Amino acid sequence: MTDLYKEYANRVPWKMLGWLLLIQTLVAFVGRSLAPLGLLIGEDLDLTKAQIGLLPAALFLGQSLVSMPAGLLADKIGSRKLLILLTGCLGSSFFLMTFTSSLIPLLAVVVIGGIGYGASHPATNRGIMFWFPAEKRGTAMGIKQMGVTFGSAMAALLLLPLAGYWGWRPTVLTASSILLAAGILTYFSYKEPGEKKANVLTGKKNNTLLNFKNLLKNKPLVLVSVSALILSGAQMILNTYLVLFSYERLGISLFLSGTLLVISEVGGSFGRIGWGVISDRLFKGERIIVLFIISLLAASVSVLVALLPANTSYTMMIPIAFLFGFSISGFNGIWMNATTELVPPHQSGLATGFSITIGSWGVIIGPPLFGFVLDVTGSFRTGWFFVTLLMIIVMMLLLFTMSSLQNRDDRMHGFS
Repeated sequence: MTDLYKEYANRVPWKMLGWLLLIQTLVAFVGRSLAPLGLLIGEDLDLTKAQIGLLPAALFLGQSLVSMPAGLLADKIGSRKLLILLTGCLGSSFFLMTFTSSLIPLLAVVVIGGIGYGASHPATNRGIMFWFPAEKRGTAMGIKQMGVTFGSAMAALLLLPLAGYWGWRPTVLTASSILLAAGILTYFSYKEPGEKKANVLTGKKNNTLLNFKNLLKNKPLVLVSVSALILSGAQMILNTYLVLFSYERLGISLFLSGTLLVISEVGGSFGRIGWGVISDRLFKGERIIVLFIISLLAASVSVLVALLPANTSYTMMIPIAFLFGFSISGFNGIWMNATTELVPPHQSGLATGFSITIGSWGVIIGPPLFGFVLDVTGSFRTGWFFVTLLMIIVMMLLLFTMSSLQNRDDRMHGFS
């Protein structure tokens, strides 16, 4: 009987991970549909290319606004209740988006949708933090974070053809309805772990302002968050400009250029699991060194892309796009693990929100900055070398992080 109970207890966390993965995937499926559907939405509402570019920016603006409050809410009410709130927010706002007919109302509902989108990270991360021990957390977080790239790839593969056939409004309405249904199903199926229930009941009534000040004093957390800002910006640069680079610079057809974006997202999905496994098994839960390796790989690939000749074939671009995605789109799970493990468990939601608030600005700033470099220089080569420079800065920040952690450990051992 004891063995059966142990087997059941070992299976429950992975079952709960399945629900967290489902929500993370469908949140990305709906939220990130703005990129592949942007052209069709723009044609319908007569938007300029710059106005189309405001759509994903509006989504991540909403994310940046909510990440801290959502982190606090996750710590207070737990993951289960926040999951139903965020799916309701994102699903209903994108449902309403299908009834808009001009830019301003469209942007308004997308920002509201971004609030639901942004709340998904603290909610799901906290679930991972409490359901899994440290030695399995990297793998679990990688699997969960895979939902972001998988959902994004699904949006490009499924929603774009459907929107071409049905129109973007019925397509988004359908996707939003699926998300709302999944949120309700998850609410009745997902369970809070015992530690979390105890935490909610005893109510660790920590002073929020004091906790926030402690986060600002947490030098490793701040350094990792700034590193994530740059990595997130580089990731969105890849997502935004890979198709344009392949089409304009390499002369690959628009359709095949679009498939390279999907391939890079698939690479990101494998990366989010792979880096988590590498972190758990090869580096015994050391996250910062894995982020350093990811940044080094991304810097190397961006140099390779910068040096590609104009006649580079589609076949040659397939492994390059995969490897680029594997590195620059695969870091998120390790980042999320690092943020939750650099603070006490009862502050994991707040720390996630704090770090995502900082990291979100990379998504907002990165692509326009890369575009500015292209406009000034007229050269994609210079642009990709700029990404390499960004990765070098990240590696320096991570070296400082490792040094700071070592100093902190030395002080703790000195007092013990």
